[in-house]
Amino acid sequence: MSHSHEPVARLIGTIKNYGALRALDGVDLMLHRGELLALLGPNGAGKSTAIGLLLGLTRADAGKAELFGRDPQNLEARRRIGVMLQSATLPATLHVGELLRLTASYYPSPRSLAESASLAGIGDLLKRPYAKLSGGQQRRVQFAMALCGRPELLFLDEPTVGMDIDARQALWAAIRRLVGEGCSVVLTTHYLEEAEALADRVCVLARGRVISEGSVDALRARVALKRVRCVTTLAPELLATWPEVSEVRQEGERVWLATAEAESLVRRLLAGDASLRELEVQRAGLAEAFTELTRDAGNEDILQREAA
Repeated sequence: MSHSHEPVARLIGTIKNYGALRALDGVDLMLHRGELLALLGPNGAGKSTAIGLLLGLTRADAGKAELFGRDPQNLEARRRIGVMLQSATLPATLHVGELLRLTASYYPSPRSLAESASLAGIGDLLKRPYAKLSGGQQRRVQFAMALCGRPELLFLDEPTVGMDIDARQALWAAIRRLVGEGCSVVLTTHYLEEAEALADRVCVLARGRVISEGSVDALRARVALKRVRCVTTLAPELLATWPEVSEVRQEGERVWLATAEAESLVRRLLAGDASLRELEVQRAGLAEAFTELTRDAGNEDILQREAA
């Protein structure tokens, strides 16, 4: 996918402290038009602080935040964004249609009520009071409110929490459509399969620093682990003792093995079990890459403290 060279949002050497806690430590971040950036990290990594700076909700102690080349608190810049935060307090007595009309009225060229409702899959909810909706339905309404202003940049913070599989897949399809139309998206999520399915680029934060940035494939390539699945008569307890195996998990009749030495492990499995079948080797997914990267960042931090 080709993107405009002019960034729609960026952080430049940003530092943010909360008392003695350094939430962001010299973070550089850039988002281009028509790009979906997944911002990942464990709790306390600095994701919410980074988004708060880009939204103009807080100021950096050092460095700079820009939204469409302007201060994030600039009204013209803010009118070009849509926001779906992890938690939202909305008037409980208003009907969904009333909430959408009210939100759309703040924008110069909003989508029609019907278009917003269709994109978010809430056409059947417009006449219902917001307070009477399930958690997943409320999240879909919040998504409709975020996109109703026809934003050029959309911030989605844990957008599919509380949604069932069908609703999640429908929201993914809507996000892909918006990106295809040129909308940029910043996505934070704890569902790593969501980032893997949607992101053009992934930025991993840990302890207020960017520890990895690139495509999903590039992050996978940094991780040596592979997955080996098979049906074997060898006991999982035995497999766990093999030096090539870093993790064992039973999935029905199949065994799932994590390894950094896939070739050696496969040869040993074939030699140890003549009835071995359904053998499958896969490279690490984003979940494995994320786990290894954040663990390495934690180990490096411990070593630096010990050296000091």
